[in-house]
Amino acid sequence: MELTNTTAIVTGGASGIGAASARALAAKGATVLIADLNAELGEALASEINGVFAQLDVTKTEQITEVVEQAASIAPLRALVNSAGIANGIRTIGRDGQIASAFPLAKFTAVISVNLIGTFDMIRQAATVMSRNEPDANGGRGAIVNMASVAAFDGQIGQVAYSFSKGGIVGATLPLARDLSSAGIRVNTIAPGLIDTPIYNSFPDPDAFKAQLGSSVLFPKRLGTPDELASMVLELVTNDYMNAETIRVDGGIRLPPK
Repeated sequence: MELTNTTAIVTGGASGIGAASARALAAKGATVLIADLNAELGEALASEINGVFAQLDVTKTEQITEVVEQAASIAPLRALVNSAGIANGIRTIGRDGQIASAFPLAKFTAVISVNLIGTFDMIRQAATVMSRNEPDANGGRGAIVNMASVAAFDGQIGQVAYSFSKGGIVGATLPLARDLSSAGIRVNTIAPGLIDTPIYNSFPDPDAFKAQLGSSVLFPKRLGTPDELASMVLELVTNDYMNAETIRVDGGIRLPPK
């Protein structure tokens, strides 16, 4: 799929994997709408890549409507990358045998609301806008890339909410692709492994912690880079024969229980 003179939306696009994806799509000629809560980072990146920033909370359906309509007003919306997500680390039950100590349902719901419901809301609205596009020479009108995680398959202790949400994205990939095939819209999913994003900067010694994590990767024994993920995003957007797939980009890691 050709990206010149088109728009692409990247949720969670202000940093990490989302920012790398935004840069890669812009380099291929798309005007990228960076949809994120962080206005400072998002506006700076938009300026860097000649894109557009829109502040977005993916749990607010009316904000999603504004974002997809804004993108379509610039140029035909041809690509959506769903990279917005949150996580927490909480076990399903507490140690004292009390129901009050079980996983707080509000915290579980928050993860599902952003990672799963927010992703679907973006898809249903963006795909509706894409369906209005004139088909290209291959009959295509758009491409969607969702970001899952290897935790969808190898979820660790304390990752139950995150794994629920990312497993849902993996499970929805084929039916979404089937639903949208008549409109000429492809859907693929990436399941990243351990990727070097700003989330690790909150640890006391980030470099040592990342080196320890990287030693568990099959090969190469390091964390992946956002650019390596963005390379796969670009392939799934531009390669017209990639559809209905979930691809692990993880250096061969299989997460242990903890």
